Amino acid sequence: MSEVTLRDVARVSGCSVATVSRVLSGTRPVGPETARRVRAAAESLGYRPNQVARALRSRSTGTIGLVLPQITNPFFPSLVREVEHALHAGGRGLLLADCDDDPATEVDRITSLLERQVDALLVIPVDETHSRDAVALAASRVPLVLLDRACGPGVADSVAVDNAAGMALVLDHLAGTGRRRFCFLGAAGTASTAVERRTAYETGIIALDPLAPGRVELGDFSVEWGRAAAERIWPARPDAVVCANDLIAVGAVQRLRQLGADVPGEVAVTGFDDIPMASLSEPTLTTVRQPAADMAAEALRLLDQRLAGRAAEAHRSVRLAPELVVRASSTPRAVGASRAAAPRTTIPSSRSPEEQQ
Repeated sequence: MSEVTLRDVARVSGCSVATVSRVLSGTRPVGPETARRVRAAAESLGYRPNQVARALRSRSTGTIGLVLPQITNPFFPSLVREVEHALHAGGRGLLLADCDDDPATEVDRITSLLERQVDALLVIPVDETHSRDAVALAASRVPLVLLDRACGPGVADSVAVDNAAGMALVLDHLAGTGRRRFCFLGAAGTASTAVERRTAYETGIIALDPLAPGRVELGDFSVEWGRAAAERIWPARPDAVVCANDLIAVGAVQRLRQLGADVPGEVAVTGFDDIPMASLSEPTLTTVRQPAADMAAEALRLLDQRLAGRAAEAHRSVRLAPELVVRASSTPRAVGASRAAAPRTTIPSSRSPEEQQ
């Protein structure tokens, strides 16, 4: 069977080849009735555009590269899913690269995507400091937006959740349930998510009680670290364990219960991200939900502005409001003592989405 061409679609729709091209490529506005006829003809004929030929004509591949630190972190696949769906709806494809949390590998992955001539890049950097040079160089070659994590000011446009607002929600909630002896389990290094959540915790704890700043243990964003950290801190008998992400929190809950701790009767545990595992753990996990769909939409909006040449010269930083999802792992003491499950509630942040120029 011969390949269906633009001329075939033009013949069936009664339009010129130029008009058919404008409708199917979206390069210029066409009247709604004409566009309807062209699309109906293309669908009836089974027309499929030749992406290679289109790329040669337009010097655009229609693909966006996405570089992420670690695909095994369950939050990142949820973010990738939202990005891919949004790109597909706009007729574009996604090329994905995993860095295995290694800045050197990140450089190789970014270089590889640029060699494949992607139109733009989305990057979730491995580290705020060690990723900066590679990200800045890539941003000088193609439109680039940082997603979820930052690389310092002036490097590229960025979209992330307001980590400080999320941590404030957690601390306010725990203080409201009568918790007083806090501990923070976070990640070492200079990834912006690790630094911002740790800093927000330390600031918030001092505001709650300047004389009792609470213990801080740093490792990585993993279940294994959560288990190890819980064993370290349990002899001090904290009554609230604030974790920098859900993986740490799940590991902490597992080990605390193995050590005989009553969660949440003796000790409340909270996470950050709201990955699917948070609602499946026992007890279910109180956590901060990141708006993944909104993050993807904002990142692609910024990319589109850069691709169209409509963006301001200065880089922009968008911070989106998180939500606190209260589940059984942080119920008040009176309820927790009987192990009754808390109803799930969603508490929005008082901070609205904000774009800083």
